[in-house]
Amino acid sequence: MKRLISTLVIMILVMLCFSSCSQQADSRKTHPDSSDWPELLNTDLSNAIYPEGVWTFEEGVLTASEDMNLWTVTEYDNFILDLEFMTAPETNSGVIVYNQDMENWIPGSIEIQIADDHSEKWGSADPKWQCGAIFGHLAPTKSVVKKPGEWNRYTITCIDTMIYVVLNGEPIIEMNLKRWTSAKTNPDGSEIPAWLSTPLAEVATKGRLGLQGKHGNAPIYFRNLRIRELN
Repeated sequence: MKRLISTLVIMILVMLCFSSCSQQADSRKTHPDSSDWPELLNTDLSNAIYPEGVWTFEEGVLTASEDMNLWTVTEYDNFILDLEFMTAPETNSGVIVYNQDMENWIPGSIEIQIADDHSEKWGSADPKWQCGAIFGHLAPTKSVVKKPGEWNRYTITCIDTMIYVVLNGEPIIEMNLKRWTSAKTNPDGSEIPAWLSTPLAEVATKGRLGLQGKHGNAPIYFRNLRIRELN
């Protein structure tokens, strides 16, 4: 009887592990079912750090009136972040991961770019600056952002030095930070913007999550922000 119980316990643990690993693997290639995941932010933004009066959360939609970031109180290391965003004409925003310094966030963080690639400004920009890019470092494999006024979906999976991005059902980024050992040139030889002065291989793989506000005088909108932490 004891052997049977032990066997059943082992089988259950294996099934739970398989289910967890499968969900983790799927998020690298497609959008997971995140409907029962915890919300990243409280509706009153009580678990966020942001300038007074800049960010508002109304009827499930989060937006900012100025170019100031919002940060989570909690620091995350291994996780899957699932969210929706909507651009306006010429929007330039982003989702920031692994941040350790809210005041000087640009050099030592990783920004997953949000941009209106349908505009001339961003449609003709360096692909490493377009929507879905790891800003300044790695271009998406394809441009799949929707036109302004339509909702897009991001799934961002961060596991130690690996980052995966799925946009509107398409896997567009698979990045190993260990390959980015220089702050001047990317592995493909292209130049890194001077203000990104920390090699990504040296960035801590744990930190706050951030959302960039009304950057470049164009608004950005977020909704359905959910997170699943990975052990």
